[in-house]
Amino acid sequence: MSLLDEEGNQDESLESKTLSADDQVKDHSTGTRVVAGQIFLESGKSDSQSENEENFHSQEEEKENSLEELNSLEMSNLLNKDLEEAEIQSPVLTAIGGTADGEPCHFPFLFMEKEYAECTADGREDGRLWCATTYDYKKDQKWGFCESEEQSNKRRQMQEAEDVYQIGMKILNESSKKAQKKVAYQYLLKAADMNHTKAMEKVSYALLFGDYLKQNIQSSKELFEKLTEEGSPKGQMALGFLYASGLGVNSSQAKALVYYTFGALGGNLIAHMILGYRYWAGIGVLQSCESALTHYRLVANHVASDISLTGGTVVQRIRLADEVENPGMASGMLEEDLIQYYQFLAEKGDVQAQVGLGQLHLHGGRGVEQNHQRAFEYFNQAANAGNSHAMAFLGKMYSEGSDVVPQSNETALQYFKKAADMGNPVGQSGLGMAYLYGRGVPVNYELALKYFQKAAEQGWVDGQLQLGSMYYNGIGVKKDYKQALKYFNLASQGGHILAFYNLAQMHATGTGVMRSCHTAVELFKNVCERGRWSERLMTAYNSYKDGDSNSAVVQYLLLAEQGYEVAQSNAAFILDQKEASIVGENETYPRALLHWNRAASQGYTVARIKLGDYHFYGFGTDVDYETAFIHYRLASEQQHSAQAMFNLGYMHEKGLGIKQDIHLAKRFYDMAAEASPDAQVPVFLALCKLGVIYSLQYIREINIREVFSHIDMDQLLGPEWDLYLMTIIALLLGTIIAYRQRQHQAIPRPAGLRPAVPQQEPPPEHQPPQ
Repeated sequence: MSLLDEEGNQDESLESKTLSADDQVKDHSTGTRVVAGQIFLESGKSDSQSENEENFHSQEEEKENSLEELNSLEMSNLLNKDLEEAEIQSPVLTAIGGTADGEPCHFPFLFMEKEYAECTADGREDGRLWCATTYDYKKDQKWGFCESEEQSNKRRQMQEAEDVYQIGMKILNESSKKAQKKVAYQYLLKAADMNHTKAMEKVSYALLFGDYLKQNIQSSKELFEKLTEEGSPKGQMALGFLYASGLGVNSSQAKALVYYTFGALGGNLIAHMILGYRYWAGIGVLQSCESALTHYRLVANHVASDISLTGGTVVQRIRLADEVENPGMASGMLEEDLIQYYQFLAEKGDVQAQVGLGQLHLHGGRGVEQNHQRAFEYFNQAANAGNSHAMAFLGKMYSEGSDVVPQSNETALQYFKKAADMGNPVGQSGLGMAYLYGRGVPVNYELALKYFQKAAEQGWVDGQLQLGSMYYNGIGVKKDYKQALKYFNLASQGGHILAFYNLAQMHATGTGVMRSCHTAVELFKNVCERGRWSERLMTAYNSYKDGDSNSAVVQYLLLAEQGYEVAQSNAAFILDQKEASIVGENETYPRALLHWNRAASQGYTVARIKLGDYHFYGFGTDVDYETAFIHYRLASEQQHSAQAMFNLGYMHEKGLGIKQDIHLAKRFYDMAAEASPDAQVPVFLALCKLGVIYSLQYIREINIREVFSHIDMDQLLGPEWDLYLMTIIALLLGTIIAYRQRQHQAIPRPAGLRPAVPQQEPPPEHQPPQ
């Protein structure tokens, strides 16, 4: 299933809950199950009718309260009267054309020895819907169409579009090959051209992100506008995103807020998440913790309900800036060679490799796609070798059930018992779940508590979470919110999503703790960011690694709107490197500055330093040394950044944005060297330079005459210091004179050492004088 499909399922699941309420209303009225295009005498319930129905129900309640005071005749009269009123209020379908034009349809009616409770196309080659106006069509031959010819054509066209859409979705969901997915999107394109709403949603997002279709922001914008006119929450949310990010349109935060609000009212979870972040950070709206809490809690409820016993998918948060700054730093991704090495070990019977690969394929992440089939195979191999961890995970897979592993409480229980008997905490926790919910065994809270405690003592997060839930709800134990808080905190340290969710609920309601809206919002935000849409972080990263920076930056920008700090910093990084051509060159730095600012406000150190750099050099804003100094100081004080400390030292040295102070400059340089070993070499060079500058400045400022005027030689060398000085000078002078005289004296050579006279006489002009 593609990521777009996953997001669609997330949105539709909430929307379906909303629609189900409408369906319940429709079920109370007759004739409302007829297809679109039908003609009613009354197109729908009016406000007055709704009020009448409410009055009807309230009257019923009053009558029930006074039944004993009424005799049977009066009751029957009242009920008959109410039923007549209800029948009058029911909408009636009128036949069009045929042999009974204008007469009401009769439901049910008999045709070909079969009763029909709604309009049908049976017996017609053109597919038009019709109804009989009397019970027995064969006898009376009274009938009419339920729709006009135009409505019929429109319905058939929509049915054809639906068929094309279903073909495309089937190919998309059943294939993992990119070529097949591209074929699927060709079907979806065809359905979208036929105005199929869901197909248009799929295609518009594919065009926006360049997912299996060539990226085209303008075309996606036109589709989003069309969807918005039709009231699509997905279209409204996406159009809000375009206005917020300024892609294909002029940026307008006011319009973005309007579209986000309509999308959220329509039940779109991403729109709710975006509004939650905006109210939390005060972006385009007044900061409101309570409003943020409302939006985040709604999304978190949905994400938490989607978490299974095996847990959700792993969210990979890879920062592009960190990868560039520290190429050797582990990004959390496993290289293909390393995966192949583990696979080789697993094939050779290495149990630890089998369990590790099983867990990777079960949850996905670290560059490995989720694959329950391979996870099951690896766990099976390790379990056959007697590994308790593999047995426990097989129990979890059987307990949950999937397309690969059929759900079986009995099989799960067997694996859990085997693992628990070997002291495995995962097995103990699974056995506790079986006793807690009666899966394959009778419900036994005492045994459930016992196994959860054993698992929690070994630090297993599921055991801690369930133990906290038992204390919170008072199941098998006395209610104890402090104990619940303790175990939820322990489970949250292990990163369990439901632990964050439970803690958020406790802080939001003030249960067992002091109510804290801020803490609750941060915890709910954490839960929301574990939703299935977080998988787009990896698709964006892969797009960037494949060289498609335009697709990557759009995906990161949408995630940045949802409040993902890593997406904000990555979008800013791509813009900073000027790698995205879809953003104008003049807009690159201002937009990067915006997202560095949002990432910095969420505590990312590199983003805070980047803000200082942008104000220092004037990227996307005016040069402002004072603001740059503030950002560097925040990074230094809050995150103890060596880079920020070094920059502060430089600004103190040069007097930029702050009064020049060489002593403070040296202090910050020293702090940078202590904070990071990598800073020691640049700090040494900076201190050498600082020493030279300090010496020159000292010499420039010193007054030699004034220094000598303050020296008391009598005190320093004694009362006869001048005689001593003259004697020393005389001795030095005599030594120099004697040395120079010795240099000018000729030194006679011994006769035996005189050089031999050459045999050939030199030319006359070169002969020495006699």
